[in-house]
Order: sequence, then structure tokens, then C-alpha cells
Amino acid sequence: MPDHVHGLFEATREDADLKKFADMFKQRSGFAHKRATGRQLWQKGYFDRLLRDDDTILDVIAYIIANPVRAGLCDDPKAYPYLGSTKYSIDELLDAVGSRPDSWRPW
Repeated sequence: MPDHVHGLFEATREDADLKKFADMFKQRSGFAHKRATGRQLWQKGYFDRLLRDDDTILDVIAYIIANPVRAGLCDDPKAYPYLGSTKYSIDELLDAVGSRPDSWRPW
């Protein structure tokens, strides 16, 4: 997305710290961006949402995958260059979500 980012992150340890992760992510990516472009990347703060018991991971993934298409940035999620996973291929994610309705919202 041109003005925000969606991410789905899984804590793998009991002492995982979302705030520390978000701060570090913004610091490292912001530093690299400013070095490359001379411009600031991030505004202060961020919006986070922890998954609730009634949320399903596949619904969240479907929402994230469909977001650039809904925004008119591409016709096919595979064409969006910033969509990806460190664990699964885009085809695996698309197969997993199938034709789920886009009903999950981050608020």
C-alpha cells in the first residue's frame, strides 16, 4: 500500500514483545529508506491489532492479500510487488484462502 503496511506476525516465544518488534522494524526500514531517498518513511506510532479467539488466520491473510486489489493498485494479488511471506509462497497463500469472503476487518 502506498501509505501504510499490513503485516501478520506470529510470536514464537513467551517473552515476545510486539512494541519492541515494531520499533525495531520501523527503525531499520526507516533508516534504510532515508539513506536511499533522503526522506522520512514512518510517522510516529502505529495501529496494532492482536488476533482474537473468533478471528481466523486465513481470514486475516485473505484481507491482507486482497488489500492492494481493493485499493486499485493491481488486478491480481500476484502482481503486487510488496506482497510476500517468509514462510509460504503467494500461490500457497492464495490456495489456502481460496475464495473466502472479504469480511474480516482490522478494527
